[in-house]
Amino acid sequence: MQTLKISLVQGDTRWHDAAANRAYYGHLVRSLAGQDSDLVILPETFLSGFTNDTLRQAEGMDGEGVRWLRELAAEVGAVVTGSVVIREEDRNYNRLLWMRPDGQCTQYDKRHLFRMAGEHERYAMGGARPIVELQGWRVLPQVCYDLRFPVWLRNRRLESATGGMDYDLLLFVANWPEPRRHAWRMLLRARAIENLACVAAVNRVGRDGNGLDYAGDSAVLDALGQPLVELGRSAQVVTIKLDPAPLLAHRARFPAWMDADDFSLVD
Repeated sequence: MQTLKISLVQGDTRWHDAAANRAYYGHLVRSLAGQDSDLVILPETFLSGFTNDTLRQAEGMDGEGVRWLRELAAEVGAVVTGSVVIREEDRNYNRLLWMRPDGQCTQYDKRHLFRMAGEHERYAMGGARPIVELQGWRVLPQVCYDLRFPVWLRNRRLESATGGMDYDLLLFVANWPEPRRHAWRMLLRARAIENLACVAAVNRVGRDGNGLDYAGDSAVLDALGQPLVELGRSAQVVTIKLDPAPLLAHRARFPAWMDADDFSLVD
């Protein structure tokens, strides 16, 4: 594992305006020129805002948004990730795209759909739980409401891996409204502590077309749940270096994973 340079892009997503969001987030990401980021994280549904208007906002994997993301990752020489609304075989997905600078893409379809906003009525549920690797770090990418489901996120015992764990970094992209700000902050800390893993999370700011306000609170946390960086309410781009040594040292002196229960997930 090498030092991982992560850039959090906390933005005020334009409502239902993909072209404006490509220009807006493109400008924010390009502001990182010269920082040599390994990973750039955008919010959930960064091309549209969190919407149930899938008829007009969804696009295919061959659409303009995915092409733009591929070109942007190549331009900045980093993995760029965030979620977009994708239509595939007459189904809509809240799909996180892990876009590498060589154009290769890993996708994760949001597993837990936020029924309080009707997301489960407009989107199909994902089933796969991919783990991607970057600079020797194993990363579990997730989307917003997934944060509330610790069984799905449980870091599993993997004695053959460095540090004995399934993953090293838990990543969230989100549109998490301000009224539930306390839950966002507390659950991020809980997921880091219980999984002996670092956490990187990017939430949006501003107000969306549904009149919901977002407080940001994007952060990177260590495996003790302590913030290494926390963003406030404003749109901003922050880069942090994540050193693997403290993580591995914590796992070595506090190997709680060795006492974890074995289990399997069944759909």
